[in-house]
Amino acid sequence: MTLEERFAALSTATVSDALDKLGRPGSLLGIAPLGPGRSLAGRAYTVRYVPAGDPPGTVGDYLDDVPPGGVVVLDNAGRADCTVWGDILTAVAHARGVAGTVIDGVCRDVHRALGLGYPVYSRGRFMRTGKDRVEVAEVQGPVTIGGVQVRPGDLILGDQDGVLAVPRDCEERVLEIAEGIAAREDAILRMALDGATIAEARAAHGYHNLQRKETP
Repeated sequence: MTLEERFAALSTATVSDALDKLGRPGSLLGIAPLGPGRSLAGRAYTVRYVPAGDPPGTVGDYLDDVPPGGVVVLDNAGRADCTVWGDILTAVAHARGVAGTVIDGVCRDVHRALGLGYPVYSRGRFMRTGKDRVEVAEVQGPVTIGGVQVRPGDLILGDQDGVLAVPRDCEERVLEIAEGIAAREDAILRMALDGATIAEARAAHGYHNLQRKETP
């Protein structure tokens, strides 16, 4: 299995615990899945928006450069008054094998994403266009999503609990810790279902230390 496939087999809750153990931010606050049953895993392709100038600039044709399996990550500064993702982008991204879209802001034309099963994570939905309201300031630079810095190529993982970003410089260690946490939580569950008390099962497998920050 590839590293991305191993991450995709884990929940965001487990990976969030692993990030906590390393003292690294990653959980994107306030960014939620558009519909049920959506999940994603892939590398970030980042776009940062700013308020439109005079004359206004473009909202961007960046999608032509997003590779299959990539995750479009859009920093619209959390704006809820205009969207930067809609019908055409959803249909083209889905057809080209893009893994999903994450927006610090809102989306529209949600029927298309829901109908195709295309994963979109955002702060909500609103019908008003971003054209002439925002413009692209930078593509493939650092962005801020849900209070967390995301860089191009960071691993993005999303499920029904939300979405997070794993920095490239620690992704292998995060994966190692997360897989260990998942194994120990499975053991706790099996022990409890076999008749042990929750307290006994947790104590046997160090439950309260699973996400506790490592000390140097």
